[in-house]
Amino acid sequence: MWLARPFLSALLLGTLLAFLLEPLYELLARRGLRSFMASLTTVLVSAALVLVGLSVFVSLFVTRAVQFSVALRDQLRAGGPLNARVEALSGWLGHLGISTSSLTERLEAGAGEIASKLAGMAGTLASGAFGALLSLLFAMLMMHLVLRHWERIVNALVMVAPLPPRHTQELLSEFRRVGRMTIFGTVMTGLIQGVLAAVGFWISGVPEPIFFGIATALASLIPAVGTLLIWIPAALYLFADGHPGRGVIELVWGALIVVGFSDYVIRPRLVGASEMPELLAFIALFGGIEAFGLSGLIIGPVLMALAIEVLRLYAREGQPNDDTQKAS
Repeated sequence: MWLARPFLSALLLGTLLAFLLEPLYELLARRGLRSFMASLTTVLVSAALVLVGLSVFVSLFVTRAVQFSVALRDQLRAGGPLNARVEALSGWLGHLGISTSSLTERLEAGAGEIASKLAGMAGTLASGAFGALLSLLFAMLMMHLVLRHWERIVNALVMVAPLPPRHTQELLSEFRRVGRMTIFGTVMTGLIQGVLAAVGFWISGVPEPIFFGIATALASLIPAVGTLLIWIPAALYLFADGHPGRGVIELVWGALIVVGFSDYVIRPRLVGASEMPELLAFIALFGGIEAFGLSGLIIGPVLMALAIEVLRLYAREGQPNDDTQKAS
């Protein structure tokens, strides 16, 4: 476990992906593929979808974000369409006693700095690509192993675990059920947030709502800030473009629907936390993020569900059975 510690998240992710994609593996096996080929096909298709999807999105997102920042900087320069609006805002804030010295220059410098940092993001992503690919490799290897040999893994754990065999089997069964629901719920919540955000972008008039909806879906996996990275800048763009009413609509939609409704109503039910008390469901989700970062979205609910199952096993063991009651 100590040696595997750097890759524990990847190994867990591969295990849970195997649980989720087991129906596809079984379908391929029923179509005549041998177990090894069915598993290998499932793993390779999954890895290809992850790599292609992330590569295309990152390249498009970085390119368009740089273009937006450069355009914003040009519009803030003297004579630009946003310059007059910012100057008018500065005068209004000045009457209220709020210092706004060099507001336009600061905004322009900030936009230029964002553009330069985004341009350098490609290098940062490239430097971390090896570690990400190595984690993906371990996840896919674990997925391949679990798809083919889960029953053998269960039997081995039943033999070595310091618990009665039936308790070990119940815990592993709960781990499989909750793991599958957690992966499914996390992916579905991100997709739902992307769709809801795209609807909000379309209503408020943000350009290319579908693209930014996809960006919101992927940003939902980022701890703490998540979807705020997309819809708050979109609202600020609407304010800067002279549409404060639309900006307010986007802010309200993002806060109440994209974040509030999705994170506090949809996510707890989709990740398999519906059988938990609501307090424990929120602790599992947000405590998992705090303790484990991005992977906590998955690890938190799984650990909480296993902890609850352990307590249920102890509770059942502590209750006298019918034979004991009759004897007493």
